[in-house]
Amino acid sequence: MNKPTNTGKLNIRALIKSTLMLGLFTLLPACTPVGPDFVKPDIEIPADWSHAGDEWLNTSTINQPQWWRVFNDPVLDQLVDMAWQQNNPLEIAGLRVLEARAQLGIAQGSQYPQSQLITGNRSYIFPANNSGGGSNFWTYGIAASASWEIDFWGRFRRGIEAADATYLSSIAARDQTLILLTAQVVNTYAVIRVNQELLRIAKENIKIQQRSYDITSVLFKNGSDSELDMQQAKTLLLSTEATIPGYEVAVKQAFNALNTLLGQLPGTLDNTMTKNTGIPVLPSNIEVGIPADLLRRRPDVRQAELNALAQNARIGLAKADLYPSFSITGSLGLVAGGASGTDFGDLFSSDALTLSIGPTFYWPFLNYGRIRNNVRIQDARLQQALVNYREVVLQAAREAEDSMVAFNGSQTQTDILTKTVVSAKRSNQLSVLRYREGFSDYQRVLDSQQALFTQQQRLVSQRGVSVSSLVNLYMSLGGGWEDQSSLPLISSQSLELMQQRTDWDDVLEESIPETNGKNVNAEETENQY
Repeated sequence: MNKPTNTGKLNIRALIKSTLMLGLFTLLPACTPVGPDFVKPDIEIPADWSHAGDEWLNTSTINQPQWWRVFNDPVLDQLVDMAWQQNNPLEIAGLRVLEARAQLGIAQGSQYPQSQLITGNRSYIFPANNSGGGSNFWTYGIAASASWEIDFWGRFRRGIEAADATYLSSIAARDQTLILLTAQVVNTYAVIRVNQELLRIAKENIKIQQRSYDITSVLFKNGSDSELDMQQAKTLLLSTEATIPGYEVAVKQAFNALNTLLGQLPGTLDNTMTKNTGIPVLPSNIEVGIPADLLRRRPDVRQAELNALAQNARIGLAKADLYPSFSITGSLGLVAGGASGTDFGDLFSSDALTLSIGPTFYWPFLNYGRIRNNVRIQDARLQQALVNYREVVLQAAREAEDSMVAFNGSQTQTDILTKTVVSAKRSNQLSVLRYREGFSDYQRVLDSQQALFTQQQRLVSQRGVSVSSLVNLYMSLGGGWEDQSSLPLISSQSLELMQQRTDWDDVLEESIPETNGKNVNAEETENQY
């Protein structure tokens, strides 16, 4: 076969010009990205809490990253550790962090040539008879091409900024999930201990009331007392016995809830967990820090700020569409074939080389206001995010103040009820003594026994309220997420399954970046990766 003649050589001068143009275009990303730079809302925070001077609170710096350990309860500590390792919603939050990290990787990859292709073809051509073409022939081709949109207006840099802030926001969301999980475990544990204590008190009072009923029953049978005293004693006894099933149900249901928080089926907890060790004892003094600590410690405040930062970057993304985009497109290939006749081997001859390179631009200038309206949409969303940030800060301050008020009030009530129970016990002793000595009727005994049981119930319930109020206080202050050194992002089972399904490289092994509760700003976020 005759080889096709070369219709032209590579234009070296044009290639040099294109290369120089490419070098000029690579300098364009140094331009400042369009769109506003993020400015965090300035929110006035009081210097101190309005209720921090009360007896049980002080404003010294909070230094209790694992606040639940103030109860000095090894069982509770073990339960929290188990929940951190096994809770399903917490693992889902960790998986969302991985998802956001992968999205950040996509955004980072947009800085480089966005399209890279290798193509190949082998075609048999049948020219039309009326076209004056010759006989049928084969064509062959192999080519590599790439297209790189230059980040002239900062579109991709803004995209990275938005993805980076979204990634950090997912970490803050996981921290918030950790806080809520810890609070739920402690509160559920307190419910179990409170109902176990109520159950114990009820059984103790049943023994006391059973003896009273036996005495009145014997006296009635001997004709020394009326049936009324016996029936009243029986009524009180049955009334107390009726509380037992309710407490038992509450304990079992709380254990079911606790098992769920631990990511396991009901009935899984062993006997060491079910033994009544008493209601957690509160410390005598609580450190609450200062209001400014909220902005550092509360993950939901950080998340709101990061969401605003991400949305701020999206304005730049939208504004970049108002301007032309510039790209460098190039291809290198081997082409052979034609009516003169060729074979596949000719594809690798020097005459088969083809090269193209040059700049292009794209500008949708007739967009009928769609791009500008999209910018307005993004700006309105940014303002929503900024207002939401202010609202989150205000709600955080309110929750902290409310929790302090509730904690102080619950402690005061607990102190009063403790004295009330002491008084009720003494009243019961005196009523029994006076009854035995004949100075009062049996009604006094019944009244004192009923009052004792009622006040004991109130005290135990109030101690549970005090524990819950302290949990709410720590939760409102935002602590409990800082020390995650032993906490994996996802479970080993999920890690193994995901590695089997997908090439995650070393992403699954990456540690979460340390935020240390610091407020973010545009420079920190943009340069973190």
